[in-house]
Amino acid sequence: MADASSINPIPVGLDDGYAFTKIALPDGRLLAIPSRARVGQSGVTWIHEAEQRISEYETEDTVYSVGALDGAPTHFEGYPWSGLNRAVVQHALQQAGLAGKSVHAVSGLPVSSFYRKSGEHRQETIARKRDSLKQTVHPLSGALPAGIAFHEVIPEALAAWYDYVIVELEDGVTLDADRVSVPVAIVDIGGRTTDYVVVKDQGILHASSGSLQCGMLNVKQCVTDGIQERFDLETLSEQLVSHAIENKAVRLQGKNHDVAALVEAAKREVVEQIHDETRRQLGLGIELDRVLFVGGGTVALADHIANWFPHQAIAEHPAFANARGMLKYLRYVCEASDAA
Repeated sequence: MADASSINPIPVGLDDGYAFTKIALPDGRLLAIPSRARVGQSGVTWIHEAEQRISEYETEDTVYSVGALDGAPTHFEGYPWSGLNRAVVQHALQQAGLAGKSVHAVSGLPVSSFYRKSGEHRQETIARKRDSLKQTVHPLSGALPAGIAFHEVIPEALAAWYDYVIVELEDGVTLDADRVSVPVAIVDIGGRTTDYVVVKDQGILHASSGSLQCGMLNVKQCVTDGIQERFDLETLSEQLVSHAIENKAVRLQGKNHDVAALVEAAKREVVEQIHDETRRQLGLGIELDRVLFVGGGTVALADHIANWFPHQAIAEHPAFANARGMLKYLRYVCEASDAA
């Protein structure tokens, strides 16, 4: 007998960012993996087969490796509809236990990739993203692929607004009328971009919404440049830099070196750019009821953004606000909600 979950699609909130790919599932589980992959086979044989840390996938006749490896840069224009993106997303779905399942998903695009400044949708870009993730991706491990049968795309920061105003209770779901009735700004600090959306009376104010090409990947690049200069190195592995940022130390030739000052300086440089753009987009926010910070960068930069507005707040588990909002949009708002 077929597994019922392979017939009935599973709704998934899919925030496939440039730095991390986050998944929200209807049973409350939240999952994040680094958006770390590259073209080609891994070239690694694990001593213990049960402890595989790199998986290989094929899509459009190209093999990608995903997992504990030095990933190729994701901060290029076509990443949201690339084979690299599809391999990372398939890996995330496999990690979530959705092998062989049919999936309905909502994902996102940066605000400036979704809207023109006039508010017009960038239909071609949205369609490319929507169609890309519906293409087949085969795990080379022999596992069944997770198949995305339905896929809708919304602006990333707007997803966090849906998460803010749609409230799930034990006895049902409600739209928080108090939150919907007042103007709210979402500041979404991500990997490649920082997004702004202002929603008032359920309308998006495009004069105060958009994207800044600056996020946590800029911190990583600054730290990479700094370590290379300090130790006169031509190259550094992407994983080594990630570890250095997380632990404020880099291990070279068997010895740890303190790079806390380097990491802090990189964060300050990025925060200054984000602060200036936030003031350009929102001013002092005097007509806003709430400024809500979300995104993985909000976690990493929390100490630096603590006092920008007297009425600001950080969303619960801010790195997952978009994924949660995408799932809520799928289940309660968009046309696939009946099927999902």
